[in-house]
Amino acid sequence: MTSHISILMCAPDHYDVDYVINPWMEGNIHKSSRDRAVVQWQGLYQILKEHATVDLVTPQKGVPDMVFTANAGLVLGENVVLSRFLHKERQGEEPFFKEWFEQHGYKVYELPKDLPFEGAGDALFDREGRWLWAGYGFRSELDSHPYLAKWLDIEVLSLRLIDERFYHLDTCFCPLANGYLLYYPDAFDSYSNRLIEMRVAPEKRIAIAEADAVNFACNTVNLEHIVVMNKVSDGLKARLKQVGFQVLETPLTEFLKAGGAAKCLTLRVTEPVLADVHASIHVESRIISIQGHLLDSGLINRALDLIIDNGGSFQVLNFNLGEQRQSTSAAEVKVSAPSHEVMESIISHLIDLGAVDLPQDERDAKLEPVIENGVAPDDFYVSTIYPTEVRINGEWIQVQNQRMDGAIAISQTPQGTVAKCKLLRDLEIKESVVVDVFGIRTIRKTESREKRNTEEFSFMSAGVSSERRVELVVEQVAWELRKIRDAGGKVVVSAGPVVIHTGGGEHLSRLVREGYVQSLLGGNAIAVHDIEQSTLGTSLGVDMKRGVTVRGGHRHHLKVINTIRRYGSIKKAVEAGVITNGIMYECVKNNVPFVLAGSIRDDGPLPDTQMDLIKAQVEYAEQIKGAEMILMLSSMLHSIGVGNMTPSGVKIVCVDINPAVVTKLSDRGSVESVGVVTDVGLFLSLLVQQLDKLTSPYVGKVG
Repeated sequence: MTSHISILMCAPDHYDVDYVINPWMEGNIHKSSRDRAVVQWQGLYQILKEHATVDLVTPQKGVPDMVFTANAGLVLGENVVLSRFLHKERQGEEPFFKEWFEQHGYKVYELPKDLPFEGAGDALFDREGRWLWAGYGFRSELDSHPYLAKWLDIEVLSLRLIDERFYHLDTCFCPLANGYLLYYPDAFDSYSNRLIEMRVAPEKRIAIAEADAVNFACNTVNLEHIVVMNKVSDGLKARLKQVGFQVLETPLTEFLKAGGAAKCLTLRVTEPVLADVHASIHVESRIISIQGHLLDSGLINRALDLIIDNGGSFQVLNFNLGEQRQSTSAAEVKVSAPSHEVMESIISHLIDLGAVDLPQDERDAKLEPVIENGVAPDDFYVSTIYPTEVRINGEWIQVQNQRMDGAIAISQTPQGTVAKCKLLRDLEIKESVVVDVFGIRTIRKTESREKRNTEEFSFMSAGVSSERRVELVVEQVAWELRKIRDAGGKVVVSAGPVVIHTGGGEHLSRLVREGYVQSLLGGNAIAVHDIEQSTLGTSLGVDMKRGVTVRGGHRHHLKVINTIRRYGSIKKAVEAGVITNGIMYECVKNNVPFVLAGSIRDDGPLPDTQMDLIKAQVEYAEQIKGAEMILMLSSMLHSIGVGNMTPSGVKIVCVDINPAVVTKLSDRGSVESVGVVTDVGLFLSLLVQQLDKLTSPYVGKVG
């Protein structure tokens, strides 16, 4: 017997599956055999008594899960952190475990109420005593980890659980003697897996497959070179034997029905204590403020979900609900993350929602100099589509040229400090760049509830749907187009050759001719196929009226390219009467600027096509300036490129038969973007029909 190891257990006198608080319990209420459970528990008990000292806590009626003593608390030396159970069904166990610990001379620490922590089920010591692995995500909160570090004077490493089947850390993670680790990687997020790989050498990591994981192979009791578990595959048993462990299997199927096995049924109360190991915690916390119509807009839910989805934890400190329909609400939320890296990611996303990191009121943005042209410092803040301000020398400065996926460059001019969004390639040595997430805030419009509810044609909520009635979207887009045109506004169209192939060319031509389009962005292909249709009646060699392939039609697009090259430009070909109709014809005739961005696959190309990618991006960005609406018509790459250049406040409609394209544009996060999954030719046909029906309320005003 290994007498220096002591374990606490509780007999299953009152064990049953009485409720459902984890996936394993579903379908198993009152289906566990008490007799089999007693036999299986006794089997585990007898094995452990041969290798350790086993103490017993008296079972109590009304708390059937008390048998799972791993959740009683976390013990190190003479100190114990008592569990705070998440579910009310288990909270009745707390006083009984507290009484046992106090009677046996332990100093008991109790966490604040409403701060869940489920003991050694979610906190496992490195078997050499170097640190504590602490889980969070389902039963224990991340904010409990700093208390563990302080009270137990040990370094705490936080791991986020993401598979609800493995709701406690000990269901999928087991530190073993000699620095080995038995674990199921898919139960953790990517950050946690990186942390594990940083702390445990590759030859010491024993990653198991799902088949072993669902048999709770990680829910193992490790007694030096012995591992005791419910069930193990031959392959895993051989691997453990190869590195020096003796595997003892003992069936615990009755306890699996409640979501537990060998480790869950035990609490080790003799853990290694190293004199030179002291408290260290990597958890970082910040307090953010967010304002607006938080409930009816769903903004507060989005913020809290974002924190959880990105690996953090939250506590709502204050929530002031608007008292009247025009009033806004305000919330203060404590955000916690397992590291500065994760916190930076979370705060960056919250900034996009308009949240303000409260300490920023006293803290300037963090700047680092550009030391090489076209290269930003590490950890530079990545800009978004939303209007942004940065705090420099105690003052908030509006960032110019707002766009997403850029850096914020700070420069000193005779007029003062200037902040601009710049592409990485445009950064200059004389500038500084905002790094980290301090001293940054975005400005989000807060419309009143009344305005949102009464605006007859308020722009549709962001989203993507192939089931949404296209006619309803078209009606709204048509109304917006007419309003913008009659008010002298600007609409930009980004279009691909599918517009021509689906018969939408004549409709887009009409939009240009009637003043609904102020700029056209595309590639070489849309111009080539538009001109092919207008001059030869085909698109990609297919007769557009009969829908049949024309003999020799595969050469038509090359003939078109050759003809335009002969004249020198599309405009000169129109002036010479070679092109007499179509989209490009209407652009030339109505002085609508167009930019054609080339690619490696372009034939020719046309002389108007800009084959210098950087110049094409600059020209695109110039055309987007001042736009009130952008129609993106079946051109994935060009639409995404345009979306990246477009600031918040510009209405975006993305139409494509491929849901992935419209989803990509919708994911920009703008509440003023709509994705429509449909045939672009049909969309354009319905659009011009709807425009014919409209009478603009602005006609009298603009003459």
